[in-house]
Amino acid sequence: MKSMEILSSSCEQYNKPYRFNFFKLDLQLFAGEKTEEPTAKRKADARKKGQVGRSQEVNAAFVLLVGFLILRLLGGNAIAEIMNYSTYIFGNLNADINEESIMQMFIGMIILLAKTSMPLMVFIMIIGLAMNIAQVGFMFTTEQLQFNPGKLSPISGFKRMFSKRSLVELVKSLIKIVIIGYFVFSYLSDEIFQIPKLIYMDLMAGLNKMSDSIFTLAFKIIGVFMIMAAMDYAYQKWQNNQDLKMSKQEVKEEFKQQEGDPKIKGKIRQKQRQMAMARMMQEVPKADVIVTNPTHFAVALKYESGMSAPIVVAKGQDLVAQKIKELARESRIPIVENKPLARAIYAAVEVGGVIPQELYKAVAEVLAYVYRLKNKNRNKYA
Repeated sequence: MKSMEILSSSCEQYNKPYRFNFFKLDLQLFAGEKTEEPTAKRKADARKKGQVGRSQEVNAAFVLLVGFLILRLLGGNAIAEIMNYSTYIFGNLNADINEESIMQMFIGMIILLAKTSMPLMVFIMIIGLAMNIAQVGFMFTTEQLQFNPGKLSPISGFKRMFSKRSLVELVKSLIKIVIIGYFVFSYLSDEIFQIPKLIYMDLMAGLNKMSDSIFTLAFKIIGVFMIMAAMDYAYQKWQNNQDLKMSKQEVKEEFKQQEGDPKIKGKIRQKQRQMAMARMMQEVPKADVIVTNPTHFAVALKYESGMSAPIVVAKGQDLVAQKIKELARESRIPIVENKPLARAIYAAVEVGGVIPQELYKAVAEVLAYVYRLKNKNRNKYA
């Protein structure tokens, strides 16, 4: 007997539906996932804060390029100026050295420094500004200069140090060191055997040879640096777009802020309809006649001397039509049943509009009937 009870209980357990309680998928976990492209407002707000896709490598590459080009073009003149001034200084060492002569030498050195370095500094400043404008356009913001206590937090500092962006910057720096180091090593390994030959040249020829080697190496490195800068610029643009991506909820909230809350807008439209309906109902007692369907449509018409044609002061369908007829009965406004005319006026004319010319005859017949009815009633009670 006990074995039968055990068997029946086992069967009941196996007959129960099997429930997979070990796995539950919570869709709310994905609600904040940033999968949507940034909106124009999001980009504009980020731009105001200085958050744009900009590569410092592009600026550095073009500054190096322009700097070495200026040195290549004007370096000879600068060296000549320095040599001439050095000759002048050493040629006048036997003269009396006093405060006035030292001041003159100091002023001359400042003028020499300005003449030799100012063109280079001006061109570098111009190219730096031009590259910033070329990447992000003209932008001036003080957002990054404002004091932010959060940046002083050690925890925030450690987060920035070990963030994904810092890791990418570290990898980029290592790649630059490896690539540039390889080019420097491969070039110098060929040129190093030419260095002993410099002792057989005069000073100017040796300097020219060394400057040629230095500029050749520099422009090769700059070429590699330009390629890396272009890749970094594309990466920074992509990374900035990734940082600005939005979740579906953020897109909805931004839409609400820009367009207004749909619930509030719906209530405003409802209030406007109620106000318009109230104004329309106030005009019903002023009408001359109500043309009905008779149950589904009602149109209130008014005509006074001086009007080009009768106007529609109120119209409605179903419940509104019943309300118009109720007000008409209270105000003793004639109600005329004319199904085709009521439908035509309701479809063709808005409240406050004039009856179209093709309906003149039908409306005139209705108004004539109303006027005859009014005259008959007036004579009856006279």
